[in-house]
Amino acid sequence: MSSSWQAEKERSTPLTLQTIRWIALNLGRPVARVLLYPISAYFLLFAPRQRQASLNYLNRVLGRKATYLDVAKHIHCFAATILDRIYLITAQFEKLAIQFPSENMPLKYSQNGKGCLLLGSHVGSFEVLRSYAVKKCPLPIKILMYEGQTPMIIKMFNALNPKVAETMLTLDDSPASLLQVKEAIDSGHAVGLLGDRVMREGVEKTVRCQLLGSEIELPAAPILIAAALKVPLIAFFGIYHGGNRYQIHFDMLGEEVVLNRKTRQQDMQRYAQQYADILEKHILSAPYNWFNFYDYWQDEQ
Repeated sequence: MSSSWQAEKERSTPLTLQTIRWIALNLGRPVARVLLYPISAYFLLFAPRQRQASLNYLNRVLGRKATYLDVAKHIHCFAATILDRIYLITAQFEKLAIQFPSENMPLKYSQNGKGCLLLGSHVGSFEVLRSYAVKKCPLPIKILMYEGQTPMIIKMFNALNPKVAETMLTLDDSPASLLQVKEAIDSGHAVGLLGDRVMREGVEKTVRCQLLGSEIELPAAPILIAAALKVPLIAFFGIYHGGNRYQIHFDMLGEEVVLNRKTRQQDMQRYAQQYADILEKHILSAPYNWFNFYDYWQDEQ
């Protein structure tokens, strides 16, 4: 099994995505949710690497030997959040019950004229925040996104709502990317990026941490960007609780990320481990919300 998430190819086809989109928007969420069962069964049967990755992960998080029923639940949870992205992006919020925390942490900084970095993950739904911010919550937001993994899905979602598509910034290693982030934060935007995958193994700077009992590598870029721009770094989670229920969580990683010259590596490791600890807390509370369907811990190596 490949240890790289980029080795996994997009399994959707344009016709499949168009069909799901049409059903979701024309026949309604109850009918669309019924279709999640055959879709989940298809991936359970015909995606062996993703199935094995799910088993490896669930063995860790459940504290027992995972079954194929557990894998089916895992895949179904993922499919449900993908379906709900259609309703989030088209601003059909009445179909979903989204619970915000009592304190909207990033909004506090935005109202003071300076943005922040939101560090998300492949846990639950990041789309809950982006789409909700566009329509309901007065939070200006931009998302740094790597477009190479699922181009068909991204293209479909962006076509659904150009306003949501406008919140996206392309993620790469060019100086232009960092400049875009700085400009957005200076204008009061919260800039979100995902922090639980290394984008380019062997190339980008990483930090070693512990997650669910084993060592992993996390990208150092979010910590380095927050330190360079002197902005708060906040962990974000949009946990799916089944049915139509989502709950948003904000966890402060640092109002000011400081990397001292003499202890730079240790400081980066401390912030990264803090993020990993928060990530683990949410994974343990909602184990089927983890959507990294590849050999994350290199269990098959």
